[in-house]
This record gives sequence, C-alpha cells and structure tokens, in this order.
Amino acid sequence: MPLISIAGGALFAERLGSGPPRVLALHGWGRRGADFIPALTGLDAVCLDLPGFGASAPPPVPVGAAGYAEAIGPVFELFDSPPVVVGHSFGGRVAVGRQHGWPGSAAGLVLVGSPLVQRPDAVRRRPPLAFRTARLANRWGLISDEAMERRRRRHGSADYRAATGVMRDILVMAVNESYEEDLVELGTPVKLLWGENDTEVPVSVAEAAAVLIRRGGAEVELEVLAGVGHHVPLAAPDRLREAVERMLAQVGR
Repeated sequence: MPLISIAGGALFAERLGSGPPRVLALHGWGRRGADFIPALTGLDAVCLDLPGFGASAPPPVPVGAAGYAEAIGPVFELFDSPPVVVGHSFGGRVAVGRQHGWPGSAAGLVLVGSPLVQRPDAVRRRPPLAFRTARLANRWGLISDEAMERRRRRHGSADYRAATGVMRDILVMAVNESYEEDLVELGTPVKLLWGENDTEVPVSVAEAAAVLIRRGGAEVELEVLAGVGHHVPLAAPDRLREAVERMLAQVGR
C-alpha cells in the first residue's frame, strides 16, 4: 500500500483504492493507519498516521484531542466532499473533536472502542503516598530526574511507560479529557461499533455516549460484537468494513 505525504511531510497516511477517497480512518493510541488495511482494502480510503505515531512527526507542544483535530486539517483537502470518518479508540476522540470544532467535516462517523465519556464505573485513585512524596522531592531537587523516571515507569500504565517527551504529556492530557458536550453537538449520523469483551473501553461507555448523541438530535446506532475485545480493526475487520459500507450508503457516499 502506498504511503503518501501530506502537508509537506507533516503527516503521512496509507492510501487505499484508486478513486477519489471517501473514508478517513484515525487509529488508536500507540497504533498507526496500517491497522485499517485489513478492514478497508478495496475501499477508497486514507488511513492516517496521527501525529507522533507511525511516520508522522509528533506535535511540537502538548495538545489534547482538539489540538489533534486541528493538526489533521490538511488531510481533509484530499477529499472532494466530507468523508465518512472512522475513529478507533483515541482516533475516535480526534474524529469527534474535528466534527465538533469544524462542523461538517464528516458526512458520518464510525466510532470504535472510543473513550468518549468517563467510564460510569471509573474510580479515580490518587497515586500512592510514596510516589506523591517522591514527585514533590523531585520538584525540590532532592530526587534526580532519572530516579523519578524509574518510579513513573513502575506506577504508570503500559502506554505511559512507552511514551516519552511530548507524547507522554499528550497522553496525560488525553486521559483526563471527556467529550460530553461535543457528543451532544455532532449533527451527523454516528455508528458505534464495540467489542463485547472490551475491557479498556467497556460497552457502558458506548451506551452513555449514545444517550448524549441522541439527545443532540443526531442519528446513532450501537452494535456490540460478541467475543471481540478492544482492537476491533484487527480482530473483526469484516464487521468494521460492513459498518463503514453501511454508513457510506446511508450518507450517499
């Protein structure tokens, strides 16, 4: 699959199909556009490497999903008309941020395992006292940055441990964001496609998101895939393709 350069090399993407693109796919945290090749091969699609992943350079400063939504603006110049935008996990946050901040960017949205609202069962826990004490000591210069980094790696998530520099700051911002207001104002058809066994972003998140989208007057459908976990683009590519094709037909693309 050809990797194309966008905006003078600021962004890169997998280009699928030979006709005018109709689908824009945005991947999850730590992933890349190639995740969508099994699902979207044969469709005219652009599978973007989001900034900081794959071949695309990271943002120069920490930004949240809204900053990512702005950064991918040049990609929309590839489309003759608003595309169906597919967003998996973090990519779904970016897709929602783009549609909210730039209404009409998407003809329709297919959101897959996306943490769009805070988990209803989430319990926010403070870091252990020893970690908080070490963090304060580091700010006072009593513990070296190297020693503090070792503590962060012990206490952080796998994504946090893998991220460095500006990408770690972005991850911290993203984890604390929520998109309730954005969901109420989407103004475009939405398909929510979720794995039944998604433990990272459980189905309860999709159900809460659907209520908000419906409250804003947009058409929304939730489909739960039995036996599937979080990585739907790789675990159930045929089901994702079906959802995208149905959305293309629904919006006349």
